[in-house]
Amino acid sequence: MFIAIEGGDGTGKTTQVELLCRWLEEQGHVVTRCRDPGGTVLGESIRSILLHRDDIPMCLEAETLLYMAARAQLVRETIRPALAAGKIVVSDRYLLSNIAYQGYGGGLPVEEVRKIGLFATGGLLPDLTVVLDMPVEEALARIDRTLDRLESRGREFLERVRDGFLQEAVRAADRIAVVRADRPVEEVHAAIRRIVESMLVSRRSAT
Repeated sequence: MFIAIEGGDGTGKTTQVELLCRWLEEQGHVVTRCRDPGGTVLGESIRSILLHRDDIPMCLEAETLLYMAARAQLVRETIRPALAAGKIVVSDRYLLSNIAYQGYGGGLPVEEVRKIGLFATGGLLPDLTVVLDMPVEEALARIDRTLDRLESRGREFLERVRDGFLQEAVRAADRIAVVRADRPVEEVHAAIRRIVESMLVSRRSAT
């Protein structure tokens, strides 16, 4: 089973990934945790360029392709082998982030970003994507570090990104669940846990 946790920066994705992985392990599952971009030697190098190298000029198309390159390696090196071994994979971001950030936010054709993403991943999509949603202003107020390249693009950009996540959730309601993130961490975790537990029960029933 492959789960991705998505949403704008400041919504608490990394915390919720950690809590979900811990809970799944407590239930007896073997879990592989990864972050996208990242998770491989190539991916971590690309991540550093994408998020922290403001001295490198980068057009939106190049940015998108770098994300896809990092993800292609992550899928080949980490995600597919883990799934083949019967593990649960939990990823902090995946293809939906590029659709929301570079597509809806940046203005690249959404369907083109999706097609390139499917090529890079060999068509592999999460069984479940959880989008953590909250108002942009509140999410930005939670970030207590220097803003990265994407976060620095301003509120209007981030509003388009948020709208993109929500539109995609409507488009693929069978695979994407939206969870309100503007509440206590444990309440958000409980909501995610209920969704994941329901899917696990459904998958057991189907076998």
